[in-house]
Amino acid sequence: MAKPRIGVVGLPGKWSTETLADAVEASTGMRLVIDMSDVALDLDGRKLLYGEHDLCELDAIIVKKISREYSPNSIDRLELLRVAEAGGVRVFSPALSMLRLIDRLSCTATMANAAIPMPPTLITEDTVQAEAAVQRYRSAVFKPLFSTKARGMIVVDADDPEPERIRQIKDFQRDNPMMYIQKKMQLPGQDLGLVFLGGEYLGAYARVSEGKSWNTTIHHGGRYAAAEPDASWVEIAQRAQGLFNMDYTTVDMAETEHGPIVFEVSAFGGFRGAKEGLGINVAERYVDYVLKQTA
Repeated sequence: MAKPRIGVVGLPGKWSTETLADAVEASTGMRLVIDMSDVALDLDGRKLLYGEHDLCELDAIIVKKISREYSPNSIDRLELLRVAEAGGVRVFSPALSMLRLIDRLSCTATMANAAIPMPPTLITEDTVQAEAAVQRYRSAVFKPLFSTKARGMIVVDADDPEPERIRQIKDFQRDNPMMYIQKKMQLPGQDLGLVFLGGEYLGAYARVSEGKSWNTTIHHGGRYAAAEPDASWVEIAQRAQGLFNMDYTTVDMAETEHGPIVFEVSAFGGFRGAKEGLGINVAERYVDYVLKQTA
C-alpha cells in the first residue's frame, strides 16, 4: 500500500517546521516543506503550484506556520489552501478553522458569544472610547488584530500624562484602525498553554517570565516549564478550542484574582512549549494522528 503524500506548510529552516517535516519524512519517506510565498494558484487548471509540485495532488497538508508574521495577507494564503481542500486534499487544521483564529477579533467574538472567560476588552475605531477604556482599566494593552508573540502590542497607563496617552493611542491607531484593547491583568508571573490534538487534551506547559517584560512570551525572555492546571481550567480550555474545529491547537490561559481567563486559541499551536515543558514530541504525535485520519 502506497504511503500518503504529505506536505508541510511552514517557514523553511525554522525549528518547528523542520521538526514536523522530520516526523513526516520518518513516517512516509517524503519531505516537502512549502513556503506559501512561493505558491501560485492556477484557477483555470485547478492547480496549486509550488515549484514542480501541484499541491492539489497531495493526500494531506499540515500547516505549521502560514507566514512569518500574521497579517491580512495570511488570510489570503489560507484561502489558497481552500482550493486544495476542494480538490480532495485534507488540510490540518481546516483552512476555515484557521481563518477564524488568525484574526484576533474573530477569535475573541466567537469565545465571547460562548461565554468563555476573558479579560475585559473593548474594540473600537474611536480614540475617545479608547481613552475612556484606559481610564476604566487603569492600564490597558493595545493589541494588533494580526500578531504573534506580543509583537506590536503596547501598554497605555491611565497615570501617564494625558498628551502622552493620546499620542500613544493615535500612534497605535495609525497602523491599527480597529483598536483591540484589553485590561492589563495582574498575573502571577506566568501563563499556561494547554495542548489539544484532535480535541484531546495532552497536557499543559507554563511560560514563565524571566525579566521585567509585562508579558511572558519566549520572544520577550520567558522560559517554558511544566504545569498541572486544575480540572476546571481544562474544562474551560476544552470548551474554547471546541468552538473552532482545530486538529492541533494550544489554548493560552492565565490565573487572575477573579479566576482563570483565556487569552486566545492558537491558529498554529507551538511545539517547543510541549517539548520543553511537557517532554512531549508533539510533531510525532501529530503525524501519527494525520496518518490515521487519512488512512
